[in-house]
Amino acid sequence: MREDAPVLAELWSDVLRRVDRAEQVADLELVIKAAAASPEQRLVVVEYGGAVAGAVFLRLTTLSPINLESCVQSIQPRVLPEYRRHGVGRALMDAAASFAEENGVLHLNATVPSTARDANRFMARLGLAPAATYRLAPVSLVRSRLSPPRPHVGTRSVPRVLAVRRTQRRARAGQEELPLPE
Repeated sequence: MREDAPVLAELWSDVLRRVDRAEQVADLELVIKAAAASPEQRLVVVEYGGAVAGAVFLRLTTLSPINLESCVQSIQPRVLPEYRRHGVGRALMDAAASFAEENGVLHLNATVPSTARDANRFMARLGLAPAATYRLAPVSLVRSRLSPPRPHVGTRSVPRVLAVRRTQRRARAGQEELPLPE
């Protein structure tokens, strides 16, 4: 199965570490080795006509770190474009359901990109409903949005919104003092 790593790197290229292809293949070789050694993980590769057509990584875990009910995560079930509409996706999800049943697990979840419209529609047809939104950003970006920018030395420290409100109040107060035309 290690020989499948280059094809899997192509299949999952958008969700792998941003390194050169050789390092991505090496990463996947480690994933394949770990999955083969663990009863809680399974890497399923579907072949069609003797060629790799799709794959999914399965992991026996809990619904979340705070909800300890067991589930099988179906991570990145993918089908190569030329093999879509040939039952490959169904075979991948059938393998996920079988893995859950083998382990006495009642829940199955699937992780697919939010932008993958066809994949999300397929999952919905199988009965998988959205349960959460998984968001990702660089820590530096989040930190920059959490920490307000410091005012420059010599500038007013009153936020712009407050300054605008005060100006509007002064303008309204000035209007109220003017006598109404007769």
